[in-house]
Amino acid sequence: MAEPDNRKGTLYLVGAISVFAAQDGISRHLGASYNVFSIVMLRYWVFVLFGLWLMWKVHGGLSKGLLVTNWRLQTLRGVLLAAEICVMQVAFVKLGLIESHAVFVTSPLMVAALSGPILGEKVGWRRWMAIGFGCVGVLFILKPGGGVFSLWSLVPLLGAFLYALYGLLTRLAGRTSSSAASFFWMAVVGAIAMTLPGILLWRPMTPEDSLWMATLCCSGVLGHYLLIRSYEVAEASALQPFAYLQLVLIAVFGITIFGEVLRWNVALGAVIVVAAGLFTWWRQQMRARKAAIAPTIPR
Repeated sequence: MAEPDNRKGTLYLVGAISVFAAQDGISRHLGASYNVFSIVMLRYWVFVLFGLWLMWKVHGGLSKGLLVTNWRLQTLRGVLLAAEICVMQVAFVKLGLIESHAVFVTSPLMVAALSGPILGEKVGWRRWMAIGFGCVGVLFILKPGGGVFSLWSLVPLLGAFLYALYGLLTRLAGRTSSSAASFFWMAVVGAIAMTLPGILLWRPMTPEDSLWMATLCCSGVLGHYLLIRSYEVAEASALQPFAYLQLVLIAVFGITIFGEVLRWNVALGAVIVVAAGLFTWWRQQMRARKAAIAPTIPR
């Protein structure tokens, strides 16, 4: 096995994050005029094609993707991700890119909180304090007592929760299935879930928006390919902090393209949430290092 190349992996990840940020901007544009199910349906159809290619590339066929032992878990993963994409699509339109992502970055904190009951991992008091600190950041963003609170602000919070569950179940599925098989199942389940409502609520797109839709689908494939490559060549622990770069890119797109305003409470809350997320990541790395060293200590 080749040595990890964290520099190369970081470049792949930054490329993937840039693509995903641009995707969210396109989704916000299309979501203002077209039904969310139709948009997500087309994205999933392309995901299926990419999943087929990935299965042939990794396994030389579909047998290992179709004949998985954890198909119930894989199905639940697919439904959760499809729901999360729909929820965030609505959030982009109702709240804008900046506020939606400022709340969505709570997802890693939710993963830390839920890793105990779902994966059986131990969450220490320091990480619980960081999770509580992150909740304070969310309160700054939402301003529930500020007279301007909207129930729409809870939509990206739901999206973050769904994505956290999806991430945890993906780790669980990874114990018995390859990443290629998991991606293929995610794509197929999402396509099945989205196709009926997407067709029933379909309305024709303008030529210009059809080009944007094609760009959205193709960029989705590119983004996931870059993401997969980043984790193939680099250590996951080295890549995690760079994931927050998407929030910066989203802020740039939201302000320059859509005329959004970065409110002070959103900026402050996002900084608090990101700081809490980075601390939980750091604590996780410290625990992993101690666990790796412990067996070598003489008793």
